[in-house]
Amino acid sequence: MLCIINKYTDPYFNLAAEEYAFNMLNEDIFILWRNSPAVIIGKFQNAIAEINLDYVKENKIAVVRRMSGGGAVFHDLGNLNYTFIQNNSKGTFQSFSKPILEVLQKLKVNAQFEGRNDLTIDGIKFSGNAQYIHNKKILHHGTLLFSSQMTNLSEALKVNPIKFTDKAVKSVRKRVTNISEHLKSPITVEEFCDLIMKHIMQNNADAVSYDFTEEDITAINKLKKNKYNTWEWNFGRSPQYSFKKMIHTQGGNIEIALNIENGIITSMKLYGDFFANQDQEIEKLEKLFENQQYSEANILRILNRINIEEYIYKITNLDFFKLMI
Repeated sequence: MLCIINKYTDPYFNLAAEEYAFNMLNEDIFILWRNSPAVIIGKFQNAIAEINLDYVKENKIAVVRRMSGGGAVFHDLGNLNYTFIQNNSKGTFQSFSKPILEVLQKLKVNAQFEGRNDLTIDGIKFSGNAQYIHNKKILHHGTLLFSSQMTNLSEALKVNPIKFTDKAVKSVRKRVTNISEHLKSPITVEEFCDLIMKHIMQNNADAVSYDFTEEDITAINKLKKNKYNTWEWNFGRSPQYSFKKMIHTQGGNIEIALNIENGIITSMKLYGDFFANQDQEIEKLEKLFENQQYSEANILRILNRINIEEYIYKITNLDFFKLMI
């Protein structure tokens, strides 16, 4: 078993590193790693329906889609992540969680496995886990809240009151706790990382330390650039969904209804008590945005080419941008 303490904290790189290790390194693998602030969403989730977009943008929190299913989680440097990659798919959520629980029990922490995929301390969640299986090979990974900023976690995952209708997997919010709050004697997250790695190395006869080579890093960075740091992967792969929002402007109330598939606006309808400047202008405006990428940059690009007041009386481009986002 290759045992890796991954020192990189770039979330795009680290998610790419997991996929690279799964596909390109042929041995069983164990990795410990941390991310700078990021929301990591499940493979089948609607990205914008899982995050507080305004808070995430304001605080420069990355949003990255992972290769496994399950719900959205918040990562920061106070959160330690672990990954098992195994060349057979016989492992279970409980079996992969066992060494983590053993380390915590050595530290006199009352940690247990509960429910489908949670680890808890005195009934409060501190870890969620997810799995990806392909060609009888399994990747199991989990979060370990050690000393995370709970305010950031709560705010980043607090979805704004916008109406979404979709079939994507929704995250289940539960009360959470940091491991550090339950320790008899304080240790750092780095020391906790070392304890887990030591336990894994001692309990697996074939365990050897491994560092990513220059060749590995070059390949991971290529995968990061081409996949994990792209709008297409993180937002464009969101399942089909509908989005509705209404705002009040000087020109009246205006409501938008969007259907979005693979990150592309497939239809758009505007409703309200506003006034159109000419017959058919609203339909023309709707058509401008159909078959367009649903991203802030693209919406701004379209709006920069037009003047909304030529379509709708007393409604500005800024009003319309706020309506669409």
